[in-house]
Amino acid sequence: MRGLRGFHHVAVIASDYDVSKAFYTGVLGLPVIAETWRAARESWKLDLALPCGGQIELFTFPGAPKRPSHPEALGLRHLAFAVSDVGKAKAELEGKGIAVEEIRVDLLTERAFTFFADPDGLPLEIYEM
Repeated sequence: MRGLRGFHHVAVIASDYDVSKAFYTGVLGLPVIAETWRAARESWKLDLALPCGGQIELFTFPGAPKRPSHPEALGLRHLAFAVSDVGKAKAELEGKGIAVEEIRVDLLTERAFTFFADPDGLPLEIYEM
Protein backbone atom coordinates (compact mmCIF):
# COMPACT_ATOMS: atom_id res chain seq x y z
CA MET A 1 0.00 0.00 0.00
CA ARG A 2 1.33 3.41 -0.91
CA GLY A 3 2.00 5.71 1.96
CA LEU A 4 2.40 2.94 4.56
CA ARG A 5 4.88 4.39 7.02
CA GLY A 6 5.27 1.72 9.69
CA PHE A 7 3.67 0.13 12.70
CA HIS A 8 1.58 2.44 14.90
CA HIS A 9 -0.17 0.37 17.58
CA VAL A 10 -1.69 -2.91 18.62
CA ALA A 11 -4.80 -3.18 20.81
CA VAL A 12 -5.02 -5.63 23.71
CA ILE A 13 -8.21 -6.37 25.67
CA ALA A 14 -7.62 -7.17 29.34
CA SER A 15 -9.91 -8.86 31.83
CA ASP A 16 -8.57 -6.96 34.87
CA TYR A 17 -7.47 -3.40 34.16
CA ASP A 18 -5.40 -2.88 37.30
CA VAL A 19 -3.53 -6.18 36.95
CA SER A 20 -2.77 -5.62 33.26
CA LYS A 21 -1.82 -1.99 33.79
CA ALA A 22 0.65 -3.07 36.49
CA PHE A 23 2.08 -5.74 34.16
CA TYR A 24 2.58 -3.53 31.12
CA THR A 25 3.85 -0.49 33.07
CA GLY A 26 5.63 -2.20 35.98
CA VAL A 27 6.94 -5.47 34.58
CA LEU A 28 7.54 -4.38 30.98
CA GLY A 29 8.26 -0.76 31.94
CA LEU A 30 6.13 0.87 29.23
CA PRO A 31 5.38 4.55 29.89
CA VAL A 32 1.79 5.80 29.92
CA ILE A 33 0.85 8.21 27.14
CA ALA A 34 -2.79 8.62 28.17
CA GLU A 35 -5.34 6.93 30.40
CA THR A 36 -9.04 7.37 29.65
CA TRP A 37 -12.22 6.10 31.31
CA ARG A 38 -14.93 5.79 28.65
CA ALA A 39 -18.15 5.82 30.69
CA ALA A 40 -20.48 5.09 27.77
CA ARG A 41 -18.62 1.81 27.15
CA GLU A 42 -17.73 1.11 30.79
CA SER A 43 -14.22 0.73 29.44
CA TRP A 44 -10.70 1.85 30.21
CA LYS A 45 -8.26 2.74 27.43
CA LEU A 46 -4.60 2.99 28.36
CA ASP A 47 -2.14 4.15 25.70
CA LEU A 48 1.40 2.87 26.29
CA ALA A 49 4.57 3.92 24.46
CA LEU A 50 7.07 1.51 22.93
CA PRO A 51 10.69 2.64 22.47
CA CYS A 52 10.36 2.28 18.67
CA GLY A 53 7.55 4.84 18.54
CA GLY A 54 4.76 2.26 18.35
CA GLN A 55 2.09 1.94 20.99
CA ILE A 56 0.00 -0.63 22.85
CA GLU A 57 -3.62 0.31 23.50
CA LEU A 58 -4.84 -1.57 26.56
CA PHE A 59 -8.63 -1.84 26.79
CA THR A 60 -11.19 -3.38 29.11
CA PHE A 61 -14.69 -4.30 27.98
CA PRO A 62 -17.35 -5.85 30.23
CA GLY A 63 -18.01 -9.47 29.30
CA ALA A 64 -15.22 -9.80 26.71
CA PRO A 65 -14.84 -13.47 25.70
CA LYS A 66 -11.68 -15.40 26.52
CA ARG A 67 -9.13 -16.28 23.84
CA PRO A 68 -10.30 -19.53 22.17
CA SER A 69 -6.91 -21.28 22.10
CA HIS A 70 -3.30 -20.77 23.00
CA PRO A 71 -1.54 -19.53 20.91
CA GLU A 72 -3.03 -20.73 17.63
CA ALA A 73 -6.30 -18.78 17.59
CA LEU A 74 -7.24 -17.02 14.36
CA GLY A 75 -6.12 -13.44 14.25
CA LEU A 76 -3.23 -12.03 16.21
CA ARG A 77 -0.95 -14.88 17.28
CA HIS A 78 1.45 -13.03 19.57
CA LEU A 79 3.26 -9.75 20.13
CA ALA A 80 7.04 -9.78 19.72
CA PHE A 81 9.32 -7.24 21.38
CA ALA A 82 12.86 -6.65 20.10
CA VAL A 83 15.58 -6.84 22.76
CA SER A 84 19.36 -6.64 22.54
CA ASP A 85 19.94 -9.67 24.80
CA VAL A 86 17.26 -12.34 25.22
CA GLY A 87 19.11 -13.99 28.12
CA LYS A 88 19.23 -10.77 30.13
CA ALA A 89 15.60 -9.93 29.31
CA LYS A 90 14.52 -13.45 30.34
CA ALA A 91 16.39 -13.16 33.63
CA GLU A 92 14.83 -9.74 34.31
CA LEU A 93 11.32 -11.07 33.67
CA GLU A 94 11.93 -14.13 35.85
CA GLY A 95 13.28 -11.84 38.58
CA LYS A 96 9.87 -10.13 38.53
CA GLY A 97 8.09 -13.48 38.95
CA ILE A 98 7.16 -13.99 35.29
CA ALA A 99 7.33 -17.55 33.91
CA VAL A 100 9.40 -17.56 30.72
CA GLU A 101 9.93 -20.48 28.33
CA GLU A 102 13.40 -21.75 27.51
CA ILE A 103 15.35 -19.73 24.97
CA ARG A 104 15.22 -21.10 21.44
CA VAL A 105 16.96 -20.15 18.20
CA ASP A 106 14.99 -19.23 15.07
CA LEU A 107 16.16 -21.70 12.42
CA LEU A 108 15.67 -19.16 9.63
CA THR A 109 17.37 -16.13 11.19
CA GLU A 110 19.55 -17.84 13.81
CA ARG A 111 18.37 -15.30 16.38
CA ALA A 112 17.44 -16.14 19.97
CA PHE A 113 13.85 -15.79 21.19
CA THR A 114 11.48 -16.96 23.89
CA PHE A 115 7.89 -16.56 25.03
CA PHE A 116 6.04 -15.48 28.15
CA ALA A 117 2.44 -14.36 28.73
CA ASP A 118 0.57 -11.31 29.94
CA PRO A 119 -1.92 -11.66 32.84
CA ASP A 120 -4.66 -12.87 30.46
CA GLY A 121 -2.45 -15.44 28.76
CA LEU A 122 -1.72 -13.39 25.62
CA PRO A 123 1.49 -14.84 24.20
CA LEU A 124 4.35 -12.33 24.21
CA GLU A 125 7.75 -12.92 22.63
CA ILE A 126 11.15 -11.37 23.16
CA TYR A 127 13.31 -11.58 20.06
CA GLU A 128 17.00 -10.74 19.95
CA MET A 129 17.91 -8.05 17.43
